[in-house]
Amino acid sequence: MNFRIIGTGSAHPVCSKTNDDLARLVDTSDEWIYTRTGIKSRYVCTDETISDVAEAAARAALKNAGVAAGELDGILCTTIRGDYFTPSLACVLQERLGAHCPAFDLNAACTGFLYALDVAAGFFVRGRVKKLLIVSCENMSKMLDWSDRATCVLFGDGAGAVVLEEGNDLLAIRVSAQGNSSVMFIPSVSGRSPFNRASCPASFLTMHGREVYKFAVNEMARQLKAVLADAGMTQQDVTWVLPHQANLRIIEAAQKRLDIPAERFCCNIRTHGNISSAAIPTLMDELNRKNTFHKGDILALVAFGGGLTSGACLLRWE
Repeated sequence: MNFRIIGTGSAHPVCSKTNDDLARLVDTSDEWIYTRTGIKSRYVCTDETISDVAEAAARAALKNAGVAAGELDGILCTTIRGDYFTPSLACVLQERLGAHCPAFDLNAACTGFLYALDVAAGFFVRGRVKKLLIVSCENMSKMLDWSDRATCVLFGDGAGAVVLEEGNDLLAIRVSAQGNSSVMFIPSVSGRSPFNRASCPASFLTMHGREVYKFAVNEMARQLKAVLADAGMTQQDVTWVLPHQANLRIIEAAQKRLDIPAERFCCNIRTHGNISSAAIPTLMDELNRKNTFHKGDILALVAFGGGLTSGACLLRWE
């Protein structure tokens, strides 16, 4: 006994910035961005806090599941950074939703949603929960160097959420990490300690694109093959692939290493950009609400991110 997904939700800020908007900030163009990434626009927080966006996604998922906040036995949030270092984003949500359950955050960068599913499975197997809410929410626009055209054009803000209950729809899952703090990183804030003598670089994202690209393509193909082997299934059994939405060229390169038709790879990067751990659950909610999935479909989720982390899982859609 593990879990099944009974509700999905997503939310994003009101403001959407196009590639042409960004071309007014840095030396870039719509053609430069789109041909290299597949991105046309992304949502960015203006008046909203990331807690606001997370709450909207959580409420949408609870409504879709027909579950009241008071029924939840746990809230798990994935985020690189919420509005506070403490309390956690999950605790902020617990208060806002009126829930009365344990709540905590998890940070595995863009692979966070898959890590959360793995953690959730453990809670269900141990009989600790009956219903659990996962919210993946990211505010990447606050952590970018907006003078760096190589990174600031890639990311957006948003949240995706799922409600889980007891079931057997998780067929296989793998998560892994290859510790590396030099390829992609965001330094912490310096603080105000009078005793600190360590250097404190600016707190924005640095990423070495070529190294990330190679890692991403290799891991997406490797992890998908591994979970299929774990489940005793073949690539032909996969109905839909929901890959992390970092770069369309990465998704296309990974697809060429697999025997799954390109039309089964789902994407929304064109209008969202890379929203880190929120990318896959946001995509899942959009497809769910379009009735793309049917009972018995096999969904393959695969992601990679800072850490460097990666993972994949197979779900039966019920």
